[in-house]
Amino acid sequence: MAAYLQWRRFVFFDRETVREPTGPDGASAKPFALPPGIAVCDSGRGSLVFGDILCGAGRCHIWFLPRSLQLSSFQAYKLRVTHLYQLKQHSILVSIGEDEEGINPLVKVWNLEKRDGGNPLCTRIFPAIPGNKPTVVSCLTVHENLNFMAIGFADGSVVLTKGDITRDRHSKTQILHEGSYPVTGLAFRQSGKTTHLFVVTTENIQSYMLSVKDYPHLELDTHGCGLRCSSLSDPSQDLQFIVAGNECVYLYQPDERGPCFAFEGQKLIVHWYRGYLIIVSKDRKTSPKSEFAGNEAQNSDKQVLNIYDLCNKFIAYSSVFDDVVDVLAEWGSLYVLTRDGKIHALQEKDTQTKLEACKFMLFRKNLFEMAINLAKSHHLDSDGLSEIFRQYGDHLYNKGNHDGAIQQYIRTIGKLEPSYVIRKFLDAQRIHNLTAYLQMLHLQSLANADHTTLLLNCYTKLKDSSKLEEFIKTSESEVHFDVETAIKVLRQAGYHSHAVYLAEKHEHHEWYLKIQLEDIKNYQEALRYIGKLPFEQAESNMKRYGKILMHHVPNETTELLKILCTDYHPSGVNEGPGMLEGKKANSEEFIPVFANNSRELKAFLERMTEVQADSPQGVYDTLLELRLQNWAHEQDEQIKEKLHNEALTLLKSGRFKTVFDKALVLCQMHNFKDGVLYLYEQGKLFQQIMHYHMQNEQYKKVIEVCELYGDQEACLWEQALGYFARKEENCKEYIAAVLKHIENKNLMPPLLVVQTLAHNSTATLSVIKDYLVNKLQKQSRQIEQDEQRIQKYREETTRIRLEIEELKASPKIFQKTKCSICTSALELPSVHFLCGHSFHQHCFESYSESDSECPTCMPENRKVMDMIRAQEQKRDLHDQFQHQLKCSNDGFSVVADYFGRGVFNKLTLITDLPSGKSATTIEAGLQRELLIHTKRST
Repeated sequence: MAAYLQWRRFVFFDRETVREPTGPDGASAKPFALPPGIAVCDSGRGSLVFGDILCGAGRCHIWFLPRSLQLSSFQAYKLRVTHLYQLKQHSILVSIGEDEEGINPLVKVWNLEKRDGGNPLCTRIFPAIPGNKPTVVSCLTVHENLNFMAIGFADGSVVLTKGDITRDRHSKTQILHEGSYPVTGLAFRQSGKTTHLFVVTTENIQSYMLSVKDYPHLELDTHGCGLRCSSLSDPSQDLQFIVAGNECVYLYQPDERGPCFAFEGQKLIVHWYRGYLIIVSKDRKTSPKSEFAGNEAQNSDKQVLNIYDLCNKFIAYSSVFDDVVDVLAEWGSLYVLTRDGKIHALQEKDTQTKLEACKFMLFRKNLFEMAINLAKSHHLDSDGLSEIFRQYGDHLYNKGNHDGAIQQYIRTIGKLEPSYVIRKFLDAQRIHNLTAYLQMLHLQSLANADHTTLLLNCYTKLKDSSKLEEFIKTSESEVHFDVETAIKVLRQAGYHSHAVYLAEKHEHHEWYLKIQLEDIKNYQEALRYIGKLPFEQAESNMKRYGKILMHHVPNETTELLKILCTDYHPSGVNEGPGMLEGKKANSEEFIPVFANNSRELKAFLERMTEVQADSPQGVYDTLLELRLQNWAHEQDEQIKEKLHNEALTLLKSGRFKTVFDKALVLCQMHNFKDGVLYLYEQGKLFQQIMHYHMQNEQYKKVIEVCELYGDQEACLWEQALGYFARKEENCKEYIAAVLKHIENKNLMPPLLVVQTLAHNSTATLSVIKDYLVNKLQKQSRQIEQDEQRIQKYREETTRIRLEIEELKASPKIFQKTKCSICTSALELPSVHFLCGHSFHQHCFESYSESDSECPTCMPENRKVMDMIRAQEQKRDLHDQFQHQLKCSNDGFSVVADYFGRGVFNKLTLITDLPSGKSATTIEAGLQRELLIHTKRST
């Protein structure tokens, strides 16, 4: 039981008297006056509704007062209106009154939206009294769904109308309750599909369940209340039925009694308004005037109106009025009607004003809980609530209640800067409070990296492994911290297993491997973890940590690299026919990993060359270098031979064509003779092959090289001769072999041979005797042949000149009897040429390409002319002449050839002609004469 005397009092309402609208002259308006004789009232649908009693006047009105304060009325009964009930969700008004003397109350249902002669339409009229037993109506209530209406009577009975209350045919009336005590209050309670009716008398309280057949009921209490001293709360108080006795106010559920409040004083009126309980009570106790209407004040004693906030347990407003008729709620305000006809408006202050009005007092008296409850009930925004929580937390902190303070600060998360709270609890003795705050900060996903660092440091300082594990082992969807920051802190604090767990769970692969390799030094586990990663990540991590792994677990690392560079699938992935083809890394990029592990490197490279013929060139280069190194350092002859064959086989694989120089350097560095010679041969470096043998003084090999490659590079024999000529040893045998080949191929002039051998002191004349004799004999024979050819050319030239003179000076007699083409007997017309050939005219025309040329001599003449033109074109080819002269073994022959072509003199084809005439003109004249002769003969 709560004593209201201990409740705080506030002024959350402003009171003013309702005045008439200001007139046109602007004069101050006088207070609004109600019509006289107001007996009952209600509110709803935008109006205050009044019912009056005017005995003897023959009329009784129902009045409507809208917000504009323009009164309107209509006559509802002839004698009096005793009860009114205005529905809040429908424009339906239910009234009870009398049209004639005696106890015969009538119920009328009015539709305010429809009109009948200017008045609201009365949709139903029926007598309120059940049967013929006269009794006074004490109270009335109507369900908002228009399906229930209950009327209470002074004799203790309750009449329930079920069905459409606006129509007679669709409703049914029956007596629900009978008793010995007057009914003072009724209220419907709707919860889901369940409907209850609370019935209160002067002596008891009962609850009826109307949604069940036979309407079962339950007696809730054995005391009641007076008229107008009961009401139904709103959902904020769970729709409880409120009964106000003179000592206490009781709240009831349909099946039990709830809390009670000790509000002393004789209660006159009880209402519920927006979470407030409104009670009008007498200022002093008086005895009732009748058996159940004692709450109606018949004197002019002062009456007190109190407005209670039951949730927060304070009095929101309290004021004294004179003779209150009723309290109505409409237009967002309360209206207090007094017997003198005035209306007093109580306007609730806005939330901010109320809080400002009471905050100072509450905070000054450290009533923070009340301030918080008040703010929540008035739906204060989160910023305002956060400020109250902060001040409450500061108050508790200053008092030394750190546990209570941190709970208040936790409620400010999201509004108050976390650093404000953290600075207060950095002391080691308050680390528990700081941990609680940081935990909540993370749960609300408002923590940054610094907060995560601080929280984990708190865990580690407290050595609270259970909390630490609970924090880091949250599910993926519940992670409220920066994972990378957490890993760093845990690693720094030495909680390596926790850091590894966090890194693996959240796929921070780099951190996982760094901790495993640098801190835990579990190389096998790190290698296993890399094998489970996707290809791209496995590749990058092997490049980063491959050297460390190779140093500690070389065999396992090599095997993983083989898989990574051939056909990689993450370990643990199920293999099957639908599995995608594995990826493979560039094996050349992993060669640096094997910096100090040549044995593993060799195994890795050999595996790559076996399974991937198209491996990068660097793989083959490195493998060749490794094999050459092993060959060079091997002492066992059998193994050395095997390594020799392996290296040579690799060279002959054809993989070094593009890196010929690099392979050659490697072979030279390791003095790999066979490899060097093979590469020289592949590169057609015949001179280098011969020089290699010369350096090693392998005379037979020098001769062999000349014999093998001398046809491709003739200068080899000259170099061989020079080499043997410089030797002081007895090399007559080799010199003779070289001279024999030079002689056969005519590679050098004899004079140059003699000059070359002149440098050798051991070479005597007998060495070159045979060579010189044979050479002189050949030259003698050549001279004889040349002299014969010269004589022949002279004779031929003399003959041709005689023919030319004869053609110039003597007539030409054509004695041919056969055609030179068809060999048939020559017949006229015929064509004769100076060359001695004759043709039938039709044969000549058929086979001749030119009228001025002999068809038989034309092919040979054209060859001669082409040779002449070619010689003329090559006369100025100086560069070509110099090149041939430089490269030829016999420069004299080249010069003679160019002399023969006429490069050094002007070529003439016929003997000199008389001045002013050319050979072309003479030849054209001869041809013209021949044609004329032919025509004449015809």
